[in-house]
Amino acid sequence: MSGGSTYQTCLASVGGDTDALLECVAGTLDAAMNTATDSVTNSVNTFFLIFAAILVFFMQTGFAMICAGSVRVNNVQNTLLKNLLDACGASLGFYTVGYAFAFGGSFSNPSQTTFIGNTNFFLMDVENQAFWLFQFAFAATSATIVAGTLAERCQMSAYLCYSVALSAFVYPVVVHSIWSNNGFLSANNSNPLLGIGMVDFAGSCVVHVTGGMTALIATNILGPRTGRFRDIRGNLLEKPRPMPGHSVALQMLGTFILWVGWYGFNSGSVVYLMQNDNYEVVSHVAINTTLAASAGTVMALFIDTAIQEHNTGEVTFNLSYAMNGCLAGLVSITAGCAVVQSWAALIIGAIGGGFFLCCSKL
Repeated sequence: MSGGSTYQTCLASVGGDTDALLECVAGTLDAAMNTATDSVTNSVNTFFLIFAAILVFFMQTGFAMICAGSVRVNNVQNTLLKNLLDACGASLGFYTVGYAFAFGGSFSNPSQTTFIGNTNFFLMDVENQAFWLFQFAFAATSATIVAGTLAERCQMSAYLCYSVALSAFVYPVVVHSIWSNNGFLSANNSNPLLGIGMVDFAGSCVVHVTGGMTALIATNILGPRTGRFRDIRGNLLEKPRPMPGHSVALQMLGTFILWVGWYGFNSGSVVYLMQNDNYEVVSHVAINTTLAASAGTVMALFIDTAIQEHNTGEVTFNLSYAMNGCLAGLVSITAGCAVVQSWAALIIGAIGGGFFLCCSKL
């Protein structure tokens, strides 16, 4: 509304009373300014969340590159199709019932503790659809963690069923418990567990532990790849047969893509950029993410180098351990990236990289 039209409207409303006219004009302009401010705030928050969701979804590319580079060349197409099915299966499962089980009722009745949500099926009555998109990207990430674990030994129909089941039923239960206001582990619950609840800022437990435990169970069911530990007659080999991936370059590309996507993963978990001092939190989270990844890489690489030098007398640098140490550092910092100091992020990332190496050497 222009200044002239505001004046004319107020003049027609209050007449020639100067004080009333000035009060009317000032009130109208204040209301218009508040409306414009709210619109800008909502627009920036929505753009921020969608951009973060895009970064998180782009991590699917990183997983696909790592998986493709880690398998033998004749299984590349099979592995890439699994990654595509992860995204498709997760979207279907999360759209139908997954989001409802995860967050349904969390915002309308936050005082009640529930096992799963019971509203917002099929996106019905979801007011913040950007938030749905962001959470879908997380669900897809949790599902695709398992893809590399099942490489070269899982049928496509079974894998699609798994993707839908995880994103629709398994993952949402964990999300509801920790991230929903109604979850019994949530720090935002009106009666949190042990009086404090659980803080998992961006999903170390919610996303990565859920995907990792699923991968462990699936691996136990499927067993190792044919020829890995036994010959074609079923006899146990003296040493496991190495099955190196066909492209280290793809693995390295995938690692860098995941690192980039992790900025959306962690920083995007702020959700509302224009609220309070969240812009400072976003910056702090991004820095902690960077430091933890770097510390995990260096720790895993140089511990392995020290071990190899001690055993063989030669100094060698293993790129595979460096890449996995980087990812271990990223996973480790995800839960507390917003609540720890930068020096602590270095320590957390280093512990993550070292822990990965120790487990890998078992």
